[in-house]
Amino acid sequence: MKILLAWGVALLLSILLLVIPRFANAQVREISVLPQPATVTTADGSFILRPDTLIVSDKANQKTGNLLAQWLRNATGYSLKVKLREDADNTISLKLDPALTRLGDEGYLLDVTPQRVTIRAAAEAGIFYGVQTLRQLFPPAIFSSSAQKGVEWTVPSVHVEDQPRFRWRGAMLDVCRHFMPKEFVLSFVDLLALHKLNTFHWHLTDDQGWRIEIKKYPRLTEVGAWRKQTRLGHERNPRGFDKKPHGGFYTQRDIREVVEYARQRHITVVPEIEMPGHAQAAIAAYPWLGVTAEPLEVWSRWGINANIFNPSEKTILFMQDVLTEVIELFPGT
Repeated sequence: MKILLAWGVALLLSILLLVIPRFANAQVREISVLPQPATVTTADGSFILRPDTLIVSDKANQKTGNLLAQWLRNATGYSLKVKLREDADNTISLKLDPALTRLGDEGYLLDVTPQRVTIRAAAEAGIFYGVQTLRQLFPPAIFSSSAQKGVEWTVPSVHVEDQPRFRWRGAMLDVCRHFMPKEFVLSFVDLLALHKLNTFHWHLTDDQGWRIEIKKYPRLTEVGAWRKQTRLGHERNPRGFDKKPHGGFYTQRDIREVVEYARQRHITVVPEIEMPGHAQAAIAAYPWLGVTAEPLEVWSRWGINANIFNPSEKTILFMQDVLTEVIELFPGT
């Protein structure tokens, strides 16, 4: 009996030794931020976001403060106030600090204590990127588009010192082969901002579709934005066509909206306008741009296309006209 009791006690202690460390570790949330910050130092405790938490911002960072309030409201349901000055606990403070020029315009310091969150940077872009790190430190439910119940909105106590390694940090979206509506493009910009990318490479014209309105040449979108069908599979292993019309384009008003939306998130939009190759959609709209006598349709296939612009004076003037309108739409490039 005593032997069985001893074995039972030993077994219980073994189970406790296995369970207690795991339980303790579960109380410490892993710091997972993408891209990984340059320096992260953790501490005890956490900041708890409450309905009465204040966002305190200087005037230069008020737009970023308003964006943060909007992002937090979506998931928490809290309507946090953004104030220019407030000396109180349970605040999220956004401060420009000229002494931090060593971190560059895009670097920042983030300090989280149980009492407050402070983000400091030498420039507005740094404050914005510090906010993106803060968002990722909340529970994952913070990215919900509707208010979540039963979540404790905590941020672990931490000190982050961060600055980008690369000046140009971008991603490309090809909307020529497969058109994406404006709402998708705006969501794509949000994802770039969350991951501290500062350049949006927007591929707007190709053989399979012309996606940007050019007022002097309306047929570029009336004709060039639409194809009859799309190749299924790769050209080396084709599976026929889907027999479904596909297309769409962005008005100049749409373009301006996306560019401004990106600018507010410290992202420069770089348009890609293909010439003299990758041009069949434009040639389908204006056959005189091409080098073949036979009429062409917007291309429904993939791979290398031999149809290019005719290097005539009329084509050069066309290119100049197109780029004049494009440059006016993208002032940051």
